[in-house]
Amino acid sequence: MRIMMSWASAFRLRQYVKASLWISPLFGLVLGVVLAELAITADASDWPPSGWRYSATTASGVLSSIVGSMIALLGFVVTIGVLVIQQATGTLSPRYMRLWYRDRLQKTVLATFTGTFAFAFSLLRSIESSSVPDLGVTLAGGAVAVSLLLLLVYLNRFTHNLRPVAIADLVGRMGEDIFERGTEMIKASPPDGGEGADSLGGRVTGVRATRGGAIQALDKAGLVAVAARHDCVLSVPHVIGDYVHRGAVLVEIHGGTSTPDSRRVTGLIALGPERTIEQDPAFALRVLVDIAIRALSPAVNDPTTAVQVLNHTESFLTVVGQSPLPGRYVMAGDDGRPRLVLRGRAWEDYLQLAVSEIRDYGATSVQVCRRLRALLDGLLDSLPPAHRPAVQAELDLLRDSVERAFPDAARRSVAQTADSQGVGGSSRPGR
Repeated sequence: MRIMMSWASAFRLRQYVKASLWISPLFGLVLGVVLAELAITADASDWPPSGWRYSATTASGVLSSIVGSMIALLGFVVTIGVLVIQQATGTLSPRYMRLWYRDRLQKTVLATFTGTFAFAFSLLRSIESSSVPDLGVTLAGGAVAVSLLLLLVYLNRFTHNLRPVAIADLVGRMGEDIFERGTEMIKASPPDGGEGADSLGGRVTGVRATRGGAIQALDKAGLVAVAARHDCVLSVPHVIGDYVHRGAVLVEIHGGTSTPDSRRVTGLIALGPERTIEQDPAFALRVLVDIAIRALSPAVNDPTTAVQVLNHTESFLTVVGQSPLPGRYVMAGDDGRPRLVLRGRAWEDYLQLAVSEIRDYGATSVQVCRRLRALLDGLLDSLPPAHRPAVQAELDLLRDSVERAFPDAARRSVAQTADSQGVGGSSRPGR
C-alpha cells in the first residue's frame, strides 16, 4: 500500500530539517566513515610518495590528537550556540531563534567537525606495525586545516552578525524578499471584480481544522487544482500567521459539482506551533519591532538600537507601500475562472504593526520620537496618495503621545522635530 505524504506534512518536514542542528552533523559523520574506507583502499597502491609516509607511532599519535581536538571544537561551538540563545532571548527576540537555527555556515561547521572526527577515528583501527594509512593521515591533516579555517569564519561571522543592527538588516531584507515574491502572485491574479467567493451563490461548506496551530504556509497551486477539479471556489478566511484553533473553519467551499475531500484540503495548509517567514513577510516586521521594543525596555534602555531598527523598518514599509494591497487576492485556474480567494493584509495593518508599539514604548525618548517623525514624513513623501491618510493618522497619534510625554513646550518642540538619526542628524521642523 502506497502512503502519500500531504503537502502540509512535507512542508513541516522541510521546516524541521532546516531548523535541525543534528542532521547535517550526522551526514558529516557518515561521510567521514565512507571517506576513511576509501582512503584505506587507496593506500593499497603506491601513492603517496615516500616523503609522505608515516610510522605507526606517528600516525596513531596524529589521529588520536585529531579525534580529541574535534570533540573539543564541537564543545566550543555548542557553547557559542548556548551564548547566542541567551543573547537572542534576552536582548533581541525569541522569534529570531527560528531564523538562527537555519544558518548554513553553522551546520557546515558542525558537519565538518563530526566528519573529521569520524574520518580520523575510522583510520585508527587500520593502523598496524606493518600497515599505516598514509594517505588517510595526510587527508586528516588537511581536514583539520579546513576545520580551523571554518571555525575562524564562523567566529568572525557571528561576532559581527549578532549585533542588533546586523540582525535587523538581515531580517528586513528577508521580509522584503518574501513580500516581493508574494506580489508576483498578486500580479498574476485576475483583478477582483466581484467574481470571488463573496458573489457566488449555492451552498457553502466549511472545512474545519483537525489540529490547532499558526498558519505557516499554503500550497496555492494545489488549492487551485482541487477547486478546478470540483468546479468550486475555495476561500481561506485567515491570513498567513493567524492562529487557528482545532475545529475552526479553515477553508470555505463555495458551490461546486462535488465536495472536495476535507483531508485533501487541510493537507494543503501547513499549521505549526509558531509562525514562519516563508510566506509571511509580516513575521519579519514582527521580529524587527520585537528587537526595538526590547531595546526600549528599562532593563536595556538603548534607544539608539531602536532608531537603527527603524531605519530598516522604513525600508520595509516603503517596499510594502509601493505595492498593490487589495485586501484579498483571487487566483484563477487554467480555465480563467476564479478558484481561490485569499485574505491579505492591508497597508494599515503593516503600518500599525511597525510603529504603534515602538511609539508607545519610546514615547519618553526624544530620539525615538524624532526618528519616528522622520519615518512617517518620509512615507508621506514617497507613497501613493491612497496610503497617506493612514500615515497622517499615525502622525497625529505620535503628536498626541509627544504632548503627553513632554509637558514642557521647549522639550516638546525638540521631540516633535523630524530627524533621520534621532538626535544629531539633519533635523526638520514638524509639519
